[in-house]
Amino acid sequence: MAIDLTEGAIEAITSGNPCDSPVFQIISSKLISSGSGTDRYRLLLSDGRNSYSHVMLATQLNEMMQSGEMDNHCVIRAKQYICNTLQGDRRVMILLELEVLAKGAEVNGKIGNPVPLKAGQSAEPAQQAPPSNSVSNAMANKPVQSSIINGAKSPPSNKAAFNIKPGTPGTPGSNRIHSIASLTPYQNRWRIRARVTQKSNIRTWSNSKGEGKLFSVNLIDESGEIRATGFTDTVDKYFNMLEVNKVYYITKATLKTANKQYTSVKNDYEMTFNHDTIIEPCEEQTDLPTMTFDFVKIDSLESKQPNTVIDVLGVVKGANDVSTVTGKQSKKEISKRDVQLVDQSGMVVNLTLWGSDAETFNADGNPVLACKGCRLSDWGGRSLSVLASSQMLINPDMREAHLLKGWWQREGQNKSDFSAYRSEGGTGAAGSGTNWKTFGQLKNENIGQGDKPDYFTSKGTVIFLRKENSMYMACPTDSCNKKVVDQGNGMYRCEKCNKEFPNYKWRMILSVNLADHTGNQWVTCFQDSAECILNVKADDLGNMKDTNEAQFDQVFTEANFKTYIFKLRAKVETYNDESRLKTVCANATPVDWVTDGKRLIEEINTMLN
Repeated sequence: MAIDLTEGAIEAITSGNPCDSPVFQIISSKLISSGSGTDRYRLLLSDGRNSYSHVMLATQLNEMMQSGEMDNHCVIRAKQYICNTLQGDRRVMILLELEVLAKGAEVNGKIGNPVPLKAGQSAEPAQQAPPSNSVSNAMANKPVQSSIINGAKSPPSNKAAFNIKPGTPGTPGSNRIHSIASLTPYQNRWRIRARVTQKSNIRTWSNSKGEGKLFSVNLIDESGEIRATGFTDTVDKYFNMLEVNKVYYITKATLKTANKQYTSVKNDYEMTFNHDTIIEPCEEQTDLPTMTFDFVKIDSLESKQPNTVIDVLGVVKGANDVSTVTGKQSKKEISKRDVQLVDQSGMVVNLTLWGSDAETFNADGNPVLACKGCRLSDWGGRSLSVLASSQMLINPDMREAHLLKGWWQREGQNKSDFSAYRSEGGTGAAGSGTNWKTFGQLKNENIGQGDKPDYFTSKGTVIFLRKENSMYMACPTDSCNKKVVDQGNGMYRCEKCNKEFPNYKWRMILSVNLADHTGNQWVTCFQDSAECILNVKADDLGNMKDTNEAQFDQVFTEANFKTYIFKLRAKVETYNDESRLKTVCANATPVDWVTDGKRLIEEINTMLN
């Protein structure tokens, strides 16, 4: 079939001159696996006159290649693309949006006799060669400096491409804008233009190294997001300047590998403001993305793993009074307030606010609350907690919030039968809001195999307990449970506290084999759960061990073949090159058979429906 390619388009684009929807042929493609775990495709592209191997397919288009919609020798129209600059003048083209005009089978071979165009050079005869692994990996992982060309927009060297005018107040001296996705710690000179989508409160810390304070913001541009943190002096310099939803130019910040434990931002790197950092407001009109949400319905929280960071939207049905708790590490009092969120799903969930958010929150008028980046917990079945990095919006101007508010005013405020996630507290209630697993599922579903532990609930029967090493002598102080060493002179030494004591307390670490109808599992139970299973306090059991061994043995015998509801934590651990599933009991409660029977009926009805 006769198809005209846009001859000269490759040389024009790599020279900084845009082309409006050029037509190319994909001669060949190669799948590249990057260190971040995101696969990308590298293409050998032809415009009929030249071929070019420094072309990457945007990850959102991978499905087109994987599904076979795009294949070798197919003809495409590039609707949107970016041309990035690597070291020197090497240019890399990234296809962002395209249309397939003809598949490879229809074209039946290469169109024309294209001459390879080397990156940063004019077209010249050369023997065409497929891309090598080393070059491909370099393209996938090397730091890049990007200039955006979008359809028929102006070239990157043209200031109009970013609506930047010389001499405009607040505009940096250079007009080269780098994309957030192109930033790496190996770059020294870069400038980004980004919108602030989240901003934390100022937090303080105090430890053996001293005291300090910090805050963090999330920044977004067309290419992606990044988290930035300011410490000590930079807090005073930039905290009041940076406002949510405002756009800024930022340069000379430090980049490092992101700690995924403390951020949900999808970027391998994070930014730190330092004394040399320059932040300037952007006065020009921009079309940068605003804060984006991925809301999870309240009745869908059960399907999410505990400790997941999620976005939630709900009407504040009610709010508790402010209370205080003592921080485990800081030992300082922290204000907290619990609010109840509901949505059209008919479920209610508890959201905990902390610090100044808790103190200043006003629930009057049942506002709609959008929370980005709150942590999901299995406390009380399912509950939510605001993090320091979370962003809360009250009555946000978005379609979902307006629909939710309308529902509340029409019917929600008159509804009295909202379903709540139920806890497995002291009553042993087996609520529907828990992640139930059988012991057989531990092996069949590879639970605990991931980077983070898995949390779940099981009903199990005790079939064996190990008496050996089930107890130890611990430090008598309330804040320390470390094992003490008998000095042989009536004194017991705690290495952690670096003190000697005339007494000690007994602590339990009990290995229990639990079983259900699908299998069995060894579980480690600590003090509280072990005392529940053995139905005796640790100190009393320790006295039996020293004075009445027969009674001590009887306690373990009587504990067998009793059934409990267990909240468990599972994680595969490796020791001496041997991997095994370690399961720890967080809580054990006797079964409330009436409640558990209702749960089983609900499960049966769910399967029948």
